[in-house]
Amino acid sequence: MSSGMHAIFHRGHEHFEPEVDAPPAEQRQRKARLEAIDYAAFAANSSLLPGAVSPLDIEVFERLAVTTAAARSRWLSQGLALADARTPSPEAIAALAEARSAYEELAWAYEGLRRIVERGYAR
Repeated sequence: MSSGMHAIFHRGHEHFEPEVDAPPAEQRQRKARLEAIDYAAFAANSSLLPGAVSPLDIEVFERLAVTTAAARSRWLSQGLALADARTPSPEAIAALAEARSAYEELAWAYEGLRRIVERGYAR
């Protein structure tokens, strides 16, 4: 029933954890490779995102936050409206799923933009 968004938004960054069985030299080599991969992603994001999403000022975040909250409110209101129906119609369930999807997509966009600012990709 739950989409797992809470868990996805709040999971920590996955860090390198050495394998107990791997020799130290192999662990260092793997860690260096993963750091190079992470840097490649950082460099790509740093060069492409500022032009695509800037400027990201507080007004942009406020508008997106209000839009996201409104979508969440619509989704929850629709869910509460279905509480009185013993057997909601397939159409009502589909509308509820569409409302949830809209909220989740907006929430993902908000989190993605926040992460861009947090990581210094856009100002």
